[in-house]
Amino acid sequence: MKAVAMFPKGREVKVIDVPEPKLRSPTQVRVRTLEVGVCGTDKEVVEQKHGKPPEGEDHLIVGHECLGEVVEVGEQVKHLVPGELVVPRVRRPCPRAECAPCRAGYSDFCVTGEYTERGIQAAHGFCAEYFVEEALYLHKVPRELRAVAVLTEPLTIAEKALREVARVQTRMPWEKKEGGRAVVLGAGPVGLLGGMALMRAGFQTTMYSRSPKPNPKADMSESLGMPYVSSKQHRVEELVKQRGRADVVYEAAGVASAGFELMKGLAPNGVYVFTGVPGSEEGELDEGELMKQWVMNNQVVLGTVNAAPEDFEAAVADLGRFRTKWPGGLERLITARHAPEDYAEVVAGKKGSHIKDVIVF
Repeated sequence: MKAVAMFPKGREVKVIDVPEPKLRSPTQVRVRTLEVGVCGTDKEVVEQKHGKPPEGEDHLIVGHECLGEVVEVGEQVKHLVPGELVVPRVRRPCPRAECAPCRAGYSDFCVTGEYTERGIQAAHGFCAEYFVEEALYLHKVPRELRAVAVLTEPLTIAEKALREVARVQTRMPWEKKEGGRAVVLGAGPVGLLGGMALMRAGFQTTMYSRSPKPNPKADMSESLGMPYVSSKQHRVEELVKQRGRADVVYEAAGVASAGFELMKGLAPNGVYVFTGVPGSEEGELDEGELMKQWVMNNQVVLGTVNAAPEDFEAAVADLGRFRTKWPGGLERLITARHAPEDYAEVVAGKKGSHIKDVIVF
């Protein structure tokens, strides 16, 4: 079968022919890949800044944002049948008995770092015509979400973040009004989906991203009812004057300097969520001023990575809600679909669209 693979030694990405996978246990499911999303993590994997092939292999089949169709199930699989649509989770637990999160089914909180991630870390991904997976890691998707379900995995980032914010804010013993103000930093797919999730949760949400208007991401943001402010044209102080301080900041840009600059816009008792993994940056950071701000304003700064099973279920449910609230909005977020042969150019930015690129099998 056809698969897209990254070869670290030759620093190349290409379509290869590999054996079609077979069921090896009664709890497994064979899935035909329909679509695979391309994101910044894929770029890091291809550039060898992150991830690695499985032990003893010279290549890694890429792709971790996936939508597929069940074609065969093991005899012990009862909740899935051929023809159903599924999205797979990405991370698999580490083998350590002492890792309580992994043993409890929450590998997104793994404490050893010895987890594997399909298409990223020591496990082949989903950018192939077929894959086999344990039924435990597959989530059913309604057929009516076929056109947008490939967005499930990037939406889980926001679902987990909102779940953690809600838990953090239970520290406030007084009655609070619904929602509040939120700012999303970065108008890529993760940022736009995060903004939609924040609005669904009742937050008055503003998109804060570098490029001046007009641009396709600003158009997309404002079509959803999310005001767009350019960080290139408006400093954080101006953003605060326009929109007020944010009770929640959802960072989705992966740029450390921009992320820490926006700290100034966080309201007292607010929560700042980091989701990006930046590269090295040169810059000055006033640690004393930041520490003073966090202490004097009872603020919380948290990082979040990957997602739990309930976040995938929440993402599937929210995709349905988003389609009702913003007809056609999710479809417009997927701005180009490509053949597997185009993967290398898409991930390198030589071919692609303004917002979300998807590989189609």
